[in-house]
Amino acid sequence: MAEEVILLDFWPSPFGMRAMIALREKGVDFDLRKEDALSNKSPLLLEMNPVHMKIPVLIHIGKPVCESLVIVQYIDKTWGHGSPLLPSNPHERAHARFWAGYVDKKITVVRAVWTSTGEAQEAAKKEYIECLKVLEGELGDKAYFGGERFGYMDVSPILFYSWFYAFEASADFSTEEECPKLVGWAKCCMQRKSVAKSLPDHHKVYDFKLELKKKL
Repeated sequence: MAEEVILLDFWPSPFGMRAMIALREKGVDFDLRKEDALSNKSPLLLEMNPVHMKIPVLIHIGKPVCESLVIVQYIDKTWGHGSPLLPSNPHERAHARFWAGYVDKKITVVRAVWTSTGEAQEAAKKEYIECLKVLEGELGDKAYFGGERFGYMDVSPILFYSWFYAFEASADFSTEEECPKLVGWAKCCMQRKSVAKSLPDHHKVYDFKLELKKKL
């Protein structure tokens, strides 16, 4: 039932998008509670994630699960019906977790693309594009990172697709020119209802980025 599953989220957060995609892939009904994660965190969020006080938080039958990748793994294990997100093979599963971790380790580089200026921004842009090229190399000619089936390795990086325009407009480059296969993969993912319904409009994200940059 929907009241058993609550997701605390902030709409532009890439990490919340992961949780929504996973829940929708599994066909799980959930109650989406929108947070103001920048200035007015709810008592429920502070209660359910007292350590980091950050979204996303999945609340299942009153119990919280925090951190986006942990949430995706929890969803995959709890609602195991249908196609699994993580591979059953131990080595393939470890491989998927490695690449998901790689994406999260590069988050600081992503932020620097639109928060910095001048030489610092150019350096951040160069490193960001290099990271994308590494991911594109792992993708190769496959439809999805795991092969022919959408899975955990796709849920991890697809969240950045809604931010591509904001990065490009901030640092004057084209993701599609730099990494055409990666953009082709993202467009393929967007054909899935779970992804299309979970990722916000590119221009809406860009407008949010402009407002956030003023505050920073």
